[in-house]
Amino acid sequence: MTQDPNAPPLNPLPPVVWLIALPIIAMELVVNAGASGVVGGPDAIGWRVQAAQNFAFSPDYLREMLAAGVYPLDGLWRLVTYAMVHRDVSHALFVVVILLALGKFVGEVYRWWAVLATYVVATVVGALAYAAVPLAHAALMGGYPGDYGLIGAYSFLLWVRMVGSGGNQLRAFSLIGFLLAFQVVIAVFGTVVYGLEQGTSWEWVADLAGFVTGFVLAFVVSPGGWARFLVRMRG
Repeated sequence: MTQDPNAPPLNPLPPVVWLIALPIIAMELVVNAGASGVVGGPDAIGWRVQAAQNFAFSPDYLREMLAAGVYPLDGLWRLVTYAMVHRDVSHALFVVVILLALGKFVGEVYRWWAVLATYVVATVVGALAYAAVPLAHAALMGGYPGDYGLIGAYSFLLWVRMVGSGGNQLRAFSLIGFLLAFQVVIAVFGTVVYGLEQGTSWEWVADLAGFVTGFVLAFVVSPGGWARFLVRMRG
């Protein structure tokens, strides 16, 4: 078998995926460069904490905004910017890996604006769902809700394929089922050890909301999505 000598060493990604990923990567490079003392001097050690204070989503802040009927820009942009801030390198790494992998699959089918809309809307809806949980008080950080939106879009594509081939439609949801089952195990463990208030992480609510958003949006933004749905219903 001959190989193309001009083929790129890595499979090319849709440009919109890099558009989403680069701010996350840039933020992580900056805060880690500061923490290691490469740039910024002594004050740079706290850049990650400062970034969290400026960009992470606070459910209590949103509740105060709703109660007062006042919506400052500092509070509104957090519905999106929290996706660029992560707790540590490993947190950011997993988010970026999932983003690049799922973004490639979805971006090869979706238009660029549909990929971007899916990620951003899933991010916003995930934050709103998180704030709707009364016991959720910790700041929400990281791009997982947006990633789960892409998982929802990917699951829609698999579901359509299963419907067309007559296969088991539940297989389209095996990835989200595995991820949510893992998160439930972690949440139960934390609750048993630390109690409901301190031990339970409600971030899975944001992730699940992101997945549902990505799946539902696919009926509108995916190529032929609504037409496929109508054909399915008529069938």
